[in-house]
Amino acid sequence: MCPDLHPPKCVQPPLSSSSSSPLKGGQEAFAPLGLNAGAFYALSTLLNRMVIWHYPGEEVNAGRIGLTIVIAGMLGAVISGIWLDRSKTYKETTLVVYIMTLVGMVVYTFTLNLGHLWVVFITAGTMGFFMTGYLPLGFEFAAELTYPESEGISSGLLNISAQVFGIIFTISQGQIIDNYGTKPGNIFLCLFLTLGAALTAFIKPDLRRQKANKETPENKLQEEEEESNTSKVPTAVSEDHL
Repeated sequence: MCPDLHPPKCVQPPLSSSSSSPLKGGQEAFAPLGLNAGAFYALSTLLNRMVIWHYPGEEVNAGRIGLTIVIAGMLGAVISGIWLDRSKTYKETTLVVYIMTLVGMVVYTFTLNLGHLWVVFITAGTMGFFMTGYLPLGFEFAAELTYPESEGISSGLLNISAQVFGIIFTISQGQIIDNYGTKPGNIFLCLFLTLGAALTAFIKPDLRRQKANKETPENKLQEEEEESNTSKVPTAVSEDHL
């Protein structure tokens, strides 16, 4: 029982919600990003083998296709980041880009063996634009869901998820290509991208960081000033009218 002379010493501070595991609240975003990044790692690793399978002697162009994927992905990451910063539509943007990644992967899968290398350049570049453009969206979305946990923790967990899926997908797809060909191997990735898109659709968009920023004293003061300025405008107009 608490002594009467020093009651404050017995008061235990409430446990902060941030003391819970960083997985809580943001664990839904780890698997979709891991699936997307893992598919990208597997595709990048096995790209040379797939291109040479259908286009023998085109080692140089296989490297150029990989460069096209990287450059298109850089452009996609920049554009998606700018859009997300302006719109703040985290789940909607993430889901749309994920679905477009799946569409690009499907188109690449069924056009790889057409015999036209320029088609592969276009489809691979389009796929890289959305697949790599999704990565910064996924990291930002996870940071929103895991707030107030450190962004370094969520980024580290996302990287672990991506590396684990990347290893699994690279080994599995390599075995499928060796035994059945490139199309079944790419369909294998399409199935998991479909799963990732479905998981993204069920993520609850609890944007904790955005809510915390709106509740800061600076933002509240700015909102009060805007409201006061708005309320003063009709008064000034009425005085001028009189």
